[in-house]
Amino acid sequence: MAGNSFGQLFRITTAGESHGPGNVVIIDGVPPGIPLSVEDLLIDMDRRRPGQSRIVTQRKESDTPEILSGWFEGKTTGTSLAILVRNEDQRSRDYSKIKDKYRPGHADFSFDARYGFRDYRGGGRSSARETTVRVAAGVVAKKILESFGARVVGYVCQVGDVHAQISDPAAVTLEQVENLPDGEPNIVRCPDLDAAAKMIELIDAVRKEQDSIGGAAEIVASGVPAGLGEPVFDKIKADLAKALFSLPAVLGVEYGIGFGCATMRGSEHNDLFVPVEVTPENPHGITTESNRHGGMLGGITTGLPIVLRAAVKPTSSLSKEQKTVTRDAEPTTISTKGRHDPCLLPRFIPMAEAMVAIVIADHWLRWKAQCGEN
Repeated sequence: MAGNSFGQLFRITTAGESHGPGNVVIIDGVPPGIPLSVEDLLIDMDRRRPGQSRIVTQRKESDTPEILSGWFEGKTTGTSLAILVRNEDQRSRDYSKIKDKYRPGHADFSFDARYGFRDYRGGGRSSARETTVRVAAGVVAKKILESFGARVVGYVCQVGDVHAQISDPAAVTLEQVENLPDGEPNIVRCPDLDAAAKMIELIDAVRKEQDSIGGAAEIVASGVPAGLGEPVFDKIKADLAKALFSLPAVLGVEYGIGFGCATMRGSEHNDLFVPVEVTPENPHGITTESNRHGGMLGGITTGLPIVLRAAVKPTSSLSKEQKTVTRDAEPTTISTKGRHDPCLLPRFIPMAEAMVAIVIADHWLRWKAQCGEN
């Protein structure tokens, strides 16, 4: 098993490398008749695209997707949907001088330990370039979510020691994440505008120092019905954690109150059930007074917003000189040339949204297949 596929009924398989011809995703399990266009895909692809602002990598890629199969006259056919994103602006020469050196923080050593051979150009298969097609698959998954009234919105909640203050994560809109009140792009994708300004200032500062900075993203799925997920190994929280951890640079994932539970008593932590009016969105007529459980109990959704956070490390590729070793274990130094993000968070948001949407779409299809309209 090569680990290039993810999901069960909504299943994606990706292939491609950072400096190869391109990346491709094959999506199985897409229901027929879903309206889909290249323009639909480009909305999120452009949010992930390099070169979109001064605080991200300046690699120039149009990231224009090509739909190769599973699509006819603007709709999905129900057969395997294949989407290709070509690489256009590779600069492999930037890596030729360091091909025998292990970059600190990268997968160079672990790839050699695993395979005994690796594509040294920009990280090869481990590069975040592979996430282009995951974002494309996420657009398709979001369309499935729209069919039952769900949505996924992510945003930057922390860069370095700058924290956003968000009173109601489920109320944050895509418009707030993407744009400032004057219509200009919100280049750091933080809806707390005071914090956003400080985040940008910090990213600019570390970039000038030839360094990088980490942070955290919050991803919220609203309108997800109660009952999705499995009670043991396929808990939806477990699949969501795997989905987010499968993204490059993610070092931590939590949901709901997360690690805050460690200091709480049960009487403080429990979300108390209360009756509410029965509606199409809440056919059970039951909810909880709070949402410390992050929309999931026993690995199954409760109908409240799913609230997740992912910690993202600082970019490992730095132009400043660092100590390392060669493949022959000889001490040396390294300076990684090329075009790298001083902070990964602004472009991480559509990647995280995509993986969360893929998991929820998969579990919704599995629930429908087993339970029908129950």
